[in-house]
Amino acid sequence: MIATFTDWALSALLVLGGLFGLIGSWGLIRLPDPLQRLHAPTKATTIGVGAALVAAGLDLAFTQGVISWQEALVAVFLFVTAPLSALWLARVHLWQRIPKDSLPPPASGDWATFPDDRR
Repeated sequence: MIATFTDWALSALLVLGGLFGLIGSWGLIRLPDPLQRLHAPTKATTIGVGAALVAAGLDLAFTQGVISWQEALVAVFLFVTAPLSALWLARVHLWQRIPKDSLPPPASGDWATFPDDRR
């Protein structure tokens, strides 16, 4: 009974990770703005790969009684480096001084900047 529940839980975790990876990849291809395209894979794909790593580590723990340090270290490395690389890529994009009229219109207000008269 417990083995069946474990198999179902690990399978659900792998499917969920695959869905997150698929959504992140789809967002990378389909989103119009470079910052939006950066956001999709760094968030969704990181969660997808993390879910697959957790499933692999739990499978080894439940079937062989071994804690896999490789999966844990890869997950830590992934969760530390993905947000940092996204931060630096976004900063480079913003530092390019792209003309304001070439950016898509914001939902409301200005692009988180002061109006020209407040500078």
